[in-house]
Amino acid sequence: MVRFLLFTIYLFGSAALGGAAGLFAGPVSGTLVGAVTFLFALQLQSGLGARKTRRHAQREIGELKRGQAAIERALAEARTKMEDLNDLVEERASAQGKKIVAELQVLESLMREFAGKISNKAKEEPVPESGRPAAQTGRSHLERLAGPELLETIRSALEENRVDLYLQPIVSLPQRKLRYYEALSRLRAEDGSVIMPAQYIRVAAPAGLMSVVDNLLLFRCVQIVRRLTQKHRDIGVFCNISGATLTDEEFFPQFLEYMQHNRDLAGQIVFEFEQDAVARAGAKAEENLAYLAKLGFQLSLDHVSTLAIDFARLRRIGFRHLKLRAATLLGGMGEARSAVGPEDLKKLLERHGLNLIVERVEDEKTVVQLLDFGVDFAQGFLFGEPRAVREDAVKAMERLEQSAPIIPFRKSA
Repeated sequence: MVRFLLFTIYLFGSAALGGAAGLFAGPVSGTLVGAVTFLFALQLQSGLGARKTRRHAQREIGELKRGQAAIERALAEARTKMEDLNDLVEERASAQGKKIVAELQVLESLMREFAGKISNKAKEEPVPESGRPAAQTGRSHLERLAGPELLETIRSALEENRVDLYLQPIVSLPQRKLRYYEALSRLRAEDGSVIMPAQYIRVAAPAGLMSVVDNLLLFRCVQIVRRLTQKHRDIGVFCNISGATLTDEEFFPQFLEYMQHNRDLAGQIVFEFEQDAVARAGAKAEENLAYLAKLGFQLSLDHVSTLAIDFARLRRIGFRHLKLRAATLLGGMGEARSAVGPEDLKKLLERHGLNLIVERVEDEKTVVQLLDFGVDFAQGFLFGEPRAVREDAVKAMERLEQSAPIIPFRKSA
């Protein structure tokens, strides 16, 4: 538009001035005046262009200043939010620490309460014949203990809180990514030797002490779950509850009340019960299991010896996992009275809302076979042995999860 205007000025100006010059000086003077007019038009165009460029630059500078101001406001808001978030994290960490301390205080109080009961039961209850193993050469000191001596060792371990939590990983297939831990309890004798479940259950269960072991295991599970989930890891812990505890009319209601106050852990703790215990559970025990599931806690069935199961009942109660030994899936389906073959078991369980977890996986050949049957979860020494949970072990697990969150433990060569 500017160029068109200048060109018009040039034409009319040249014509007018040229005509006027022609009247006084002839054709040469008219041409000279036209040239001067053209130069004037060019100068005018240059001046207008410079003004336009300055205005454009000023607009860009203004936009940059406004953008800078917006960035500074955003940074200030971000700093404020970061400070608020830091305060919130510190507040939650403090609350978390207070909750753990409170749980430890409850644990200490319960242990004092149970100490008297344990001493009385240990003296009153007769020791079953199965608890009196005959002395044999080549057996460990604990295995050679007679029933009363072993019961006294167990009683002492419980009273002095020598109950350790061991964790064994459960991985997803085929990636072998850590998804869960199974929590296992071990008792320690005064000399530091470990009392395995197979050793203490045969004596502790008839003496009515299994609820004490489960109580301590539960507190350990709660503490380790809170520790592992501080950074919002998607990891759960399977916590075993014995059949004796399930039917304990004194302990189990307290257990349910405790979990109601800790239902924020419903996504991280899975409670595991033996098949025989669930099969023998009466109406009240079944109601308790259903209530536990209603709180949001998932249930798991293990020690499965038969697949002639009322799967609809399991789902109705709230079971979401079923553990099966690798040997049963790969060669013992008939003996387990399964209605389907191994290739169809996963689909059958899925129809009833159950995850299949195959345990006691100890070699790569077994893994290949499990993949042929579409198994999603596995557990066994191939993926990791049970390891005692202590402060250094927890820190080691956290480092392993951060650096290589696939298989946290491997069986040593």
